[in-house]
Amino acid sequence: MAKQNLIRLFSALLTAFVLALPMAAMAQDPASAPDPAAAPGALTAFTVTTNADGSQDYSVTLQILAIMTSLSFIPGILMLMTSFTRIVVVLSILRQATGLQQTPSNQIIIALALFMTLFVMRPVIDQVYTAAVEPYMEESMNFQDAIATARVPIEEFMLAQTRVNDLEAFMNIANIEPIPAGERVPLTVLIPAFVTSELKTAFQIGFMLFIPFLIIDLVVASVLMAMGMMMLSPMIVSLPFKLMLFVLVDGWNLVLGTLANSFGL
Repeated sequence: MAKQNLIRLFSALLTAFVLALPMAAMAQDPASAPDPAAAPGALTAFTVTTNADGSQDYSVTLQILAIMTSLSFIPGILMLMTSFTRIVVVLSILRQATGLQQTPSNQIIIALALFMTLFVMRPVIDQVYTAAVEPYMEESMNFQDAIATARVPIEEFMLAQTRVNDLEAFMNIANIEPIPAGERVPLTVLIPAFVTSELKTAFQIGFMLFIPFLIIDLVVASVLMAMGMMMLSPMIVSLPFKLMLFVLVDGWNLVLGTLANSFGL
């Protein structure tokens, strides 16, 4: 009950904040106040202004609506347009290779993958903030130009991590002609090609992680079979040896360092 009340309170505050922004803008700029002679029933808060050069500027309310709507796409953007996919898959395969089903827990793996994603994507985030966010906040760039500018570093990162054959495969599926140098690849083609390349790279790294643990399982199983202990599970005996090996070689440092280096850091 308390949780529901907190959610309702947060929703009410958020609604009041969104509705108060246009009023505050009109208070600071009297010229933006609605014209009394405007047509009755006109929604002056939802307006689109056409500039002399043909571009369009959207009202603050429409920009806020677009930003709030885009928040629902953040999980998809995080998983499909950043390094998160490769990192979380490799960490999940590592947990399976060690034989630990619930340790580390899913929450720890996801949290570690999130912070590793921030570490890997830091240069891209800095470029987006410098080239798009700061000019937009200083009102030296409109919303459309800021979005177009912010796309460039992200697309460059994705193209750098995408295999050519994966990109060509999805271009053939979409019946798109080869794109000349200097032109943008459509996101409808770039995103699936990027995700496919990330999954392939993650499985390659996971395969290399599996080999030493698999050798330990084979050796322990052979020794137990030779001793006639067929009723004893090899997983129980090999688990301490795999953990000891992983700790002695400083496994977490090696895995996370390899993941970072795989992105060219």
